[in-house]
Amino acid sequence: MSDRTMSAADTPVAEAPATSSPHVDAGDAGYRKDLKSRHINMIAIGGAIGTGLFLGAGGRMANAGPSLFIAYAVCGVFAFFVVRALGELVLYRPSSGAFVSYAREFMGEKGAFAAGWLYFLNWSTTAIADITAAAVFAHYWSAFSDIPQWVLALIALAVVLTANLISVKYFGEMEFWFAIIKVGALVIFMLIGIYLVATSHDIGGHTPGLSTITDNGGIFPSGVMPMLLLIQGVVFAYASVELCGVAAGETENPEKIMPKAVNSIMWRVGLFYVGSVVLLALLLPYTAYSGDQSPFVTVFAKLGIPGAADVMNLVVLTAALSSLNSGLYSTGRILRSMSMSGSAPKFTGVMNKGGVPYGGILLTAGFGVLGVVLNYVMPGEAFELVLNFASIGIIGTWGMIMLCSLLFWHRSKDGRVTRPSYQLPWAPYTQIATMVFLASVLGLMWMDGDISRKTVNCLPLIAAALVGGWFLVRKRVAQTEAERKAG
Repeated sequence: MSDRTMSAADTPVAEAPATSSPHVDAGDAGYRKDLKSRHINMIAIGGAIGTGLFLGAGGRMANAGPSLFIAYAVCGVFAFFVVRALGELVLYRPSSGAFVSYAREFMGEKGAFAAGWLYFLNWSTTAIADITAAAVFAHYWSAFSDIPQWVLALIALAVVLTANLISVKYFGEMEFWFAIIKVGALVIFMLIGIYLVATSHDIGGHTPGLSTITDNGGIFPSGVMPMLLLIQGVVFAYASVELCGVAAGETENPEKIMPKAVNSIMWRVGLFYVGSVVLLALLLPYTAYSGDQSPFVTVFAKLGIPGAADVMNLVVLTAALSSLNSGLYSTGRILRSMSMSGSAPKFTGVMNKGGVPYGGILLTAGFGVLGVVLNYVMPGEAFELVLNFASIGIIGTWGMIMLCSLLFWHRSKDGRVTRPSYQLPWAPYTQIATMVFLASVLGLMWMDGDISRKTVNCLPLIAAALVGGWFLVRKRVAQTEAERKAG
């Protein structure tokens, strides 16, 4: 069964009722509204703070220098536009199928198919990046240094998968505390960092301050181009911001919770991402950082405070596990929505007694197992390789969200729907500008050469896979639609 249309008597009351009865995704049935306001707010925070900052910022700082904060700021603005657009759609019609459900309503089943599988590409590859990051973080401790990276990656996947299959309430609690740990650690780091800069406290033989930037090549020590070429990796850092839109389908009163959660993302980006990178640049020369270690761990290790680096490394390990947990959660819901319309395997629509769509979660975890193999074959390049493919999935997902938002805006102008009072500002220019930005990111990836260019060159293969996949499922989708109409 796919989407169905409700009768006028069944239309729910929203902030601003639509002028025509909204669709209802059949995949929304069976979920429990167990996520509370505190869960959604912390999921929004956790989505904006992930592995891309805790691990990826080190290597990017080493390549681009202090100018990295500009890349984070620019990408953060467009990430906010994306989640704000999704927030408007959620208030129009909350759904655990999120943008896949909206793509189905505004673009038909083909659009939903493309949106869903691009999102799966995003999170299946991100899951590999997360377990790779978790294994890298674990190697920091001597107790784990002799354990092969692929073994640690497998353990991380097994632990998070088990936790994710229990119930949505348990997922919400895990993300709540994961986010508390991440935010608390960043706040502590920033307070300590500000104190170190203000007092010019010695850090491993270096005196922090503005001279750390000016004496080491300035904001652009290697020019502007390295910063621009890093944008595709920075986009990956914001990959989870749309998660709160998916989670809204399993919470009560999303019309009250979502606006606050979405609006708070902007200042979180400015404070935690941009603020943290600026502090890192002031504390140590950009050459002190590397892609092999979290930049936060680098700072605390050079401070020489007993146990500080170990605590921070535990925090960044938590961030990696949190991101993996979120990916399994969201893909499970998206795949169930697709399964109910016939565009994903039937087993991905199966739910357990706890209201968890475990079929889709297990499918994503299966790709995580491929990541374990990747860590065995090429442990040194696994993270960067999958990060580039994850970026393709993110660009596709964000593009679909903005396209849905643009089509929604057009329908509102035709009088077919009414936009809620919570809206994406400056539409339709915001959607167009964001899609142009996403297209430019692909161009930058190609210009970067090496793995990034190879990833972009794979776009025709990804497109061919989507077209081929649609031809494989279109009969089942048509049959499901016919059964829905007959029922």
